[in-house]
Amino acid sequence: MAGVERIILERSFRSRLSGVQGTRDLHRFIRPVLVILPLLGLLLGFGARLAGYGPWMESIWAVATIPVLTALLIEIVASLRRGDVGLDVVAALSMTGALLFGEHLAAIVVALMYAGGQYLESFAERRAKREMTALLERVPRRAVRYRDGQLEEVGLDEVRPRDRLLIRQGDVVPVDGIVAGGMAVLDQSALTGESLPVEKAVGEPVMSGVTNAGDAFDLSATHRAAESTYAGIVRLIEAAQASKAPMARLADRFAMIFLAVTVALAGGAWLWTGDPIRALAVLVVATPCPLILAVPVAIVSGISQAARAGVLIKGGGALETLARVRALVIDKTGTLTHGEAQLTTVQPMAGFSAERLLQLAASLDQASKHVIGRALVREAQARGLALSLPSDVVEVSGEGLEGTIDGRRVVVGGVRDVAQRLVGLGGNVDGSRYPVGSVVVAVAVDGQLAGLLVLTDRLRTEAAEVIERLRRLGMARIVLASGDRKDVAQAVTVGLHLDAVHADLTPERKIDVVRSEREYGPAMMIGDGVNDAPALAAADLGVAMGAKGAAASAEAADVVLLIDRLDRIPAAIEVARRSRGIALQSVYVGIGLSLVGMVTAALGYLTPLQGALIQEAIDVAVILNARRALWGTEPA
Repeated sequence: MAGVERIILERSFRSRLSGVQGTRDLHRFIRPVLVILPLLGLLLGFGARLAGYGPWMESIWAVATIPVLTALLIEIVASLRRGDVGLDVVAALSMTGALLFGEHLAAIVVALMYAGGQYLESFAERRAKREMTALLERVPRRAVRYRDGQLEEVGLDEVRPRDRLLIRQGDVVPVDGIVAGGMAVLDQSALTGESLPVEKAVGEPVMSGVTNAGDAFDLSATHRAAESTYAGIVRLIEAAQASKAPMARLADRFAMIFLAVTVALAGGAWLWTGDPIRALAVLVVATPCPLILAVPVAIVSGISQAARAGVLIKGGGALETLARVRALVIDKTGTLTHGEAQLTTVQPMAGFSAERLLQLAASLDQASKHVIGRALVREAQARGLALSLPSDVVEVSGEGLEGTIDGRRVVVGGVRDVAQRLVGLGGNVDGSRYPVGSVVVAVAVDGQLAGLLVLTDRLRTEAAEVIERLRRLGMARIVLASGDRKDVAQAVTVGLHLDAVHADLTPERKIDVVRSEREYGPAMMIGDGVNDAPALAAADLGVAMGAKGAAASAEAADVVLLIDRLDRIPAAIEVARRSRGIALQSVYVGIGLSLVGMVTAALGYLTPLQGALIQEAIDVAVILNARRALWGTEPA
């Protein structure tokens, strides 16, 4: 790896990939094995008895239990070192006691229940989980530098301030710098939220991480790669993730109380009667399978249902938090809006129809790489207009395009640029009539103004309805946080039921907005650009528009929308709340039945084996109930 990757990403990502990911890969291999071993041992034990080898049955069950118990003890020791005490202790006590007192069938049944629950929970975490490598896809790895009159491709760590770089069309700018040659047409949406391209003349500054949407230009580097804007955003993401509190498992919230009740009943039964088997029976019945099994089953079911609707939820913790969010911070560009210029108004002059004006402009713009030109071509094609072949095309970077279409001389460009070629044009255009932040394109034909085309990053049609649905779902606070200009942000959000509009925000200030909204409850952040990634990582729940958004935002987020529709958000919240409700219902019913069984066992009416079988029946009931999270109505 080179440059910004080595300096910024390598230390963090490699440690996670070699540490955390290595542990996950190990668990992914071990957990299925731990399910297979007790299941196979249970079957082999009964098989040995049927085959006339009855004395081997107990030994087989004991041997098949030991690997699960060993893995469980290792997990408990690791948890205790972190200061966590979970329900796994009850399962360990029941298995250990069953082995010590010769109740091997009860031991292997508990082992099978525990291993099955752990596998289901790990499956829930793995579902739709992506590794922390997608951010590297956007980080530039190489730069093209001028040296002794020649061009050379070098690693980013070799770029120094005052080096002159060639930024080709479509390149992501690798370092901060200033335009040294040519006109730069930049797509800054990923960093600043500005959806429309920005033009930079010689001497103007350019941030790293933006995309060259126009012709190639020269850049004079002002910073090293590790000191540039994009590198700073990567550091912000890492810091936000490191400071974010981990999402607690729902089951862990019941752990201490249930553990205390279990130990008290088991210990009391032993002390009162002097019979350790009664204590063992209590422990076996108490093995918290309604928590170990029902919760992950309901969570997996909810994650599966959301995935079918195009919502990728990265694990059970994310789904639980999604069900509890009460504050929303939402980005503008690419989230509330489509994130790209779209034709909104066609104003033809006398002698031209709207279709003819667009057809002429789009025909000429077929020869242009400019993002506005491409938008006009897409619109004309969407309307089914037949585009003519342009000839004698002359393009001046940053000024416009001129050429011949069907024998007529056509000029397309900004109002100011076209006005310089046509006397009196400027007086015919009143920019205040068009939405703030719009781009007005002038079209001239044979030396006369033919009309104007207005392009705007439009509000999503479903935006207002989505916000109202979120209000009905109990969202106490909904605010906009945008890097775009304040006048643009306010103009776009007119009519939306928002509590506040924050604009001109840097990535750092977006984090501040997210943290300030937490006073109203768990805060959710929705965004799509690189500049949103730190705030997504800092929020209690980050949601990324993954269909068109930046890889960095998708990786920093806990939930990714795979379909470019904002109405997936309230649908996902409904799925999450239903799944969490079913999980809690299963927990309450299961624990209630387990408590009845524990008291019955403490009074001496249940043996350990009977307790294990009764607990199995309880498990089946709560698991079937938890599966209702998958059977529910799929979101539209």
